[in-house]
Amino acid sequence: MDEKIRSLKHQIGEELQKIESLVELEAIRIAHLGKKGTITDLLKGMKDLSNEERKEFGKKVNELKGSVAKAIEKKTTELKQKEIELEIAAMPQFDITTPVDLERGSYHPITLVQRQCETIFKSMGFTVEDYSEVVTDYECFEAVNIPKDHPARDMQDTYYLENGQLLKSQTSAAQNAILRKYGKNLIENGVPIKAIFPGRCFRNEATDATHENTFFQMEGVMVDKNINISNLIYFMKTMLSEVFQRDIKVRLRPGFFPFVEPGFELDINCLICGGDGCPSCNHSGWLELCPCGMIHPEVLKEGGIDPEEYTGFAFGLGLTRLAMMKYGIKDIRDLNSGSLKVLSQFTDDEE
Repeated sequence: MDEKIRSLKHQIGEELQKIESLVELEAIRIAHLGKKGTITDLLKGMKDLSNEERKEFGKKVNELKGSVAKAIEKKTTELKQKEIELEIAAMPQFDITTPVDLERGSYHPITLVQRQCETIFKSMGFTVEDYSEVVTDYECFEAVNIPKDHPARDMQDTYYLENGQLLKSQTSAAQNAILRKYGKNLIENGVPIKAIFPGRCFRNEATDATHENTFFQMEGVMVDKNINISNLIYFMKTMLSEVFQRDIKVRLRPGFFPFVEPGFELDINCLICGGDGCPSCNHSGWLELCPCGMIHPEVLKEGGIDPEEYTGFAFGLGLTRLAMMKYGIKDIRDLNSGSLKVLSQFTDDEE
């Protein structure tokens, strides 16, 4: 029996020396270490041995099995290294000192505008917050003074999900969370709430040159004692002058939004046509950019803030339309087209 072990060990050693691929190695492993392999077959002869001989023989078979397993593991490492070396040798050679003219990537125009607005508002003391795109009915509507039977719900065709949640139709869905997050610091320490929260919004509506079912807004709020409309106008005009690097003609007109009272529409003179009228502004010469107003007392109250002591303003800046004005994009659908030819032409002003 010992001769069988020595003979098999020698045979396996010779086979391992000859193989040149992992496929061949796996075949040898199965042939000798598998359930029906040669080493397992050695154990079948143990029935004719005495108990003492059986114990000694079993020990030698296990030693052989361990020795073969180690030899196969070593061979595996060698063959893998050999394959890597062959792959490297087959790779085309490059001269890393050769100059190349690689085309640079670019940010999406909305990303550029969003980052610029964030920088501007941060310089004025605002914090930048993030918020989920999937929200509850309470966050998107009830918390901002739009109960279930409110007619304002008919103004938005909302995407509802099977679990009862919805895709946020407005960045105002974050207002309640922001008021509650910073309200304690306002009340206890007198630190004003100043925050912006940009994000993607969704509405199930027909698309045209100025409307899309997916668009970007930037909500902003400021709450403190004695906040009024003049504060809102100051911050919005400062932001616009910084974005466009020139004076922008704006107008405020009354607007109805349940979460502000009074409410306004902030329009800017269309920069694509200069106010003459074009498809981008529906031939009116003006582009609706920013619904805004003083935060409704009920919204403040729902956020845990006493409307008798504090006031605040809120605005919903249309980042998509702002990008159109800044870069002269005539059709909003170009922004969601995924066309690199269209989108890669924009760069940051600071580059």
